[in-house]
Amino acid sequence: MAEHNPMTSDITGRPPPAIVLVKLSSLGDLFHALPTAALLKKHLQARLDWVTQPEYQALVECFPMVDRVFTYPRRNVFRQYLPFMRELRHSRYDLVIDLQGLFKSAMITAGIRGHKKIGPSYYREGAALFYDEVAGARNKNRHAVEEALDIVRHLGLPVDDVSFPVSFPRRPLETGHPRIALLPRSRWPTKNWPIEHFITLANGLRAQCPNAVFYIVGGPGDQAPCAQMAQGVEGAIDTSGKTSLVELGSLLQEMDLLITVDSGPMHMAAACGTPVLALFGPTDPVRTGPYGNRNRIIQADPTPCRPCRNRTCPACLQAMHNLPPAQVQEQALAMLQRDWSPG
Repeated sequence: MAEHNPMTSDITGRPPPAIVLVKLSSLGDLFHALPTAALLKKHLQARLDWVTQPEYQALVECFPMVDRVFTYPRRNVFRQYLPFMRELRHSRYDLVIDLQGLFKSAMITAGIRGHKKIGPSYYREGAALFYDEVAGARNKNRHAVEEALDIVRHLGLPVDDVSFPVSFPRRPLETGHPRIALLPRSRWPTKNWPIEHFITLANGLRAQCPNAVFYIVGGPGDQAPCAQMAQGVEGAIDTSGKTSLVELGSLLQEMDLLITVDSGPMHMAAACGTPVLALFGPTDPVRTGPYGNRNRIIQADPTPCRPCRNRTCPACLQAMHNLPPAQVQEQALAMLQRDWSPG
């Protein structure tokens, strides 16, 4: 049962309230916050603004419940911070909600003019000193989406429709089906699966699905390993480093399956409704796996340190190397048979 909060009656008994969310990064975390934003908009019919980092502005503008996006100038903060805050302070908000939970985001929250300032249970770095209220009890043994939804529960609103509304431009593709995206790289070496394994996987799937079309996706820093993969998979279309975040979302929503390591685009694809097969090593899929029952997770053999925060841990590197392509291929084929048919 949602806890009673007098703030709920305050904002529901008046004209539509104004809410601003502070969620600066990262890519996956923005999607974790999306159901919370959607439910606040749905139940309160609020004007809803969002503060994020400049590299995510165009992405957040694809969230249909967001009325205005403010960008925190993290790369030129000393020169641009005061103009940024002056712009934010032009409006007065009924609710200022920090979904980042860090000192930086809490300082932004503190500077915004607002009736009530609420932070998340997972706050760190003394951020709670800047909140009027903290939403929910700290519980890290659940998905990050559920943690963010504590804000909705804290306001006494029902969590009745966990959805990920996002509106990417359509990108019609001329290739046939099934379309399989392969995302081989994350920012953590310990999350990565060997490129040779991805090549073996793709060629094995091609043998079972002769009409399969493979798209290789990644950022500018992933172009070398992605080019290596493209050389090993005949006919693969290498898009690494060639798409913006919004263009990547447009591409992923056209896929029949994404096979990926633990990464931000994994959450983007899941939000689009594209089935995701995610390979996990050092991190905990209970907390940060792709959300939704169409997705599947394969975990590498456990290591004594898991969940591990060491990005170069030898044991985790070895565990991911030991994850066999045949196991991934079997699950991928089962997902393709379930979610895609030629008709």
